[in-house]
Amino acid sequence: MSVAAGAPLAAPPAQPPRLLDNLMRVFAWSMTVTALMFLFNDYLIFWRDWPGFLNFLGDRGWFGIHPPGKPLGSEAITLGWLQTTAYLGAIVACAVYVYRRPDRSLRAESISLTALAAYIVRGAFWAVTLIGLVDMLISFLRIEGFLEHLVGMQLTTELSRPQYRGTYVHYPLLALGFVIDWFVRGMGFTWLALLVVLAEFQIVISRFVFSYEQAFMGDLVRFWYAALFLFASAYALIEEGHVRVDVFYANFSTKRKAWVNLFGSLLLGLPVCWVILSTGMWGRGNSINSPMLSFEITQSQYGLYVKYLMSGFLVVYATSMIVQFCGYILSSIADLRGEPGGRNIQAEDHLGEDE
Repeated sequence: MSVAAGAPLAAPPAQPPRLLDNLMRVFAWSMTVTALMFLFNDYLIFWRDWPGFLNFLGDRGWFGIHPPGKPLGSEAITLGWLQTTAYLGAIVACAVYVYRRPDRSLRAESISLTALAAYIVRGAFWAVTLIGLVDMLISFLRIEGFLEHLVGMQLTTELSRPQYRGTYVHYPLLALGFVIDWFVRGMGFTWLALLVVLAEFQIVISRFVFSYEQAFMGDLVRFWYAALFLFASAYALIEEGHVRVDVFYANFSTKRKAWVNLFGSLLLGLPVCWVILSTGMWGRGNSINSPMLSFEITQSQYGLYVKYLMSGFLVVYATSMIVQFCGYILSSIADLRGEPGGRNIQAEDHLGEDE
């Protein structure tokens, strides 16, 4: 039957959302939220003496988990319930979010995860910048005997204690760094390279011109350089900045690259990041928790009091990479689906037009 001239064509029926796409969105957000909940629960367990959901499950005798050495009291059981339901509630919240927005594209979701990873890295950049400068100033004033005249003998003595300086100087500056990052997004970790150069330059000038050098000056260079090396990984991942040793990858098609990135993220990237977090933070004496809990410092009494924070750089690295790998997974699936917005697809489209 012919269509009358001038009659508007009926709009094509909307395609139902792909179940697999939404399941992957739930997976990506659940993985991200679980990583953040793991860090928060680590703080509750080892800094606030909460029982932890595994001890809670073991105390209940569920899932065959070995019970803790000492039965949990009524207050600890209540806290255990809160920790366990928080994990489950976070995953349910991710599923509800995807259910309420079923038509959101994988590419848009990947961009949101990338923005979250960037926020973590930029906040860490501001934090290490502020902490490095303030701690260097405190160490300098303390060495030269100016600190007690400015703040008094009692506060000077307190600032010589790692626990006091970490709790009342470093941690507030850490929080301030993420607040600044919320409002100022024009600067990022790329400026750390300049700061490292300037910190090294001041050592050269003070040593060879003024014959002056202190331990905190070298500590500042190592502190900022370690941050630069680890914080830049998530950004380099999304910008294809990592060095690839696979000589075949460069000649792969967009879809073949997407398959490599998808399975590489699932089978290699995410497991490595979780190994870093779990092995470093599972117990009180593990490689990340131990220096963080003891506020470990260098042997030099007049250096920077930031060595314990450098172990925390691994937390920033692993967490930001988990978030970025989740975004990378969704971006790879979007490439396989042919969603618009991919850099590789756009480049190939322009190449096809030229040909």
